[in-house]
Amino acid sequence: MAKEKVKADTVTGPFLGVIFGANGDLTKRKLMPALFSLARDGLLSRDFAILGVSLKEMTDQEYREKVASDMKELAPDLFTQELQQFFDERLYYLPGDFTTAETFGKLHTRIETISKQHNTQGNAFFYLATAPSFFGPIVHSLGDAGFTKENENVWRRVIIEKPFGRDLTTAQTLNTDIQSVLSEDQIYRIDHYLGKETVQNIAVLRFANGMFQPAWSNLFIDHVQISVTETLGVEQRGGYYDQAGALRDMMPNHIFQLLTLVGMEMPLSFGPEDMRNEQVKILHAIHPPKPGDVAREVVRGQYAAGSLDGEPRAAYRAEEAVDKKSMTETFVALKLHIENQRWAGVPFYLRTGKRLTKRLTEVVIEFKKPPFTPFRETAVDTLEPNQLIIRIQPHEGISMRFGTKVPGTLLKMDAVDMDFFYADHFGRAPATGYDRLLYDCLRGEATLFRRADMVEAGWRAVETVQQTWAADDQSLCSYPAGSWGPAEADELLARDGRHWRIYE
Repeated sequence: MAKEKVKADTVTGPFLGVIFGANGDLTKRKLMPALFSLARDGLLSRDFAILGVSLKEMTDQEYREKVASDMKELAPDLFTQELQQFFDERLYYLPGDFTTAETFGKLHTRIETISKQHNTQGNAFFYLATAPSFFGPIVHSLGDAGFTKENENVWRRVIIEKPFGRDLTTAQTLNTDIQSVLSEDQIYRIDHYLGKETVQNIAVLRFANGMFQPAWSNLFIDHVQISVTETLGVEQRGGYYDQAGALRDMMPNHIFQLLTLVGMEMPLSFGPEDMRNEQVKILHAIHPPKPGDVAREVVRGQYAAGSLDGEPRAAYRAEEAVDKKSMTETFVALKLHIENQRWAGVPFYLRTGKRLTKRLTEVVIEFKKPPFTPFRETAVDTLEPNQLIIRIQPHEGISMRFGTKVPGTLLKMDAVDMDFFYADHFGRAPATGYDRLLYDCLRGEATLFRRADMVEAGWRAVETVQQTWAADDQSLCSYPAGSWGPAEADELLARDGRHWRIYE
């Protein structure tokens, strides 16, 4: 537990957390470390308990031992004997198939017993760390069992992981389905990118610093790049990924969330409705590529065999559980325009892919070059554009790239970086984001969670791309594993006289 004193108003109230899929990778790698982190920082009420639900047969004690072993392996900096004992007293497990009425009958009995034992006062969140096909059925079962009923003193919330739908139609259907059981303010659609410190800092950077706000428009900005790249392949998720692909997996959620924070107008407050109202306006302002322009403005790629860090890497089609003739994209790059006064004429270039040269997530704001410079009679022949680089992973921070004079007799210029890194300045690296998001859910703070209209607007922005690809499955470029993606992605910017940020 945290040694420093924690203000009482920052500590959560009593609650019971029920995690469906408690034996899965998400719970192991993200949810339990997030809960341990909150407990370490003294932010959890002592009146709480966690009940895991999963198929595997285990007792409460066996599950506690599993969690302790996982924490020692994956988050040793969070694991102490004190915290282990703290959670051992509050961790429970229910084996069962959560598609059956029998399991929910047993769940009802366990919830009543655990709630009385730990004085949770009826408050509960239900985390759906499951395959998307279970979202609707679990929500309906929760409703049928009476677990979603609230009153002025009791809250009930459901946290739903991505992917939320496969396209606009399925997202609308899922929203309608779960809203027949839950009110919108009970639904917490989680996107862990929004829990990251640097993502949240985009709004602070823009609206709390007078030097940036006046320049944040088409008057000064030439274009915006958003890149989310991975060195990993599909690993053990080939079956899922071959049904999803890079566009579905990343664009309407993670990358569009970054886009909205970069592009939104200043909200009246940082409250949940004010923030999300401005974010959804940006999503609605996206001008999707017309069907005839998809081939020109969207690049779809799949990795072939190659090498990375000196090691050979197999082609995507050779990965486990992937169709040997798969046309699923592992890379996508696209050019979007936002049709409003602030961003008219400023292209947004977005890209994401697997098995690329470097793992990174960052936003690059590239400013226009000065319209006039007095360097014609000097050795300076070209000026590098200024850039503001917001690094979200792996080394969270912010950099500014600008020109300066090289020391010496002659006037020569070079581009230099002014860097800020969270870990260096604050003494500890930012967390994954799940701790912040769980904490916000427990306090009923929905700012960093996606609303139904935001989800649907994100899918609407890529609808023509999905429809065009469905009609033409030949539009697939190849790129070697360990590269920066297809050459066509470079050409996407080169046609406009631009290029992706170069990495040393």
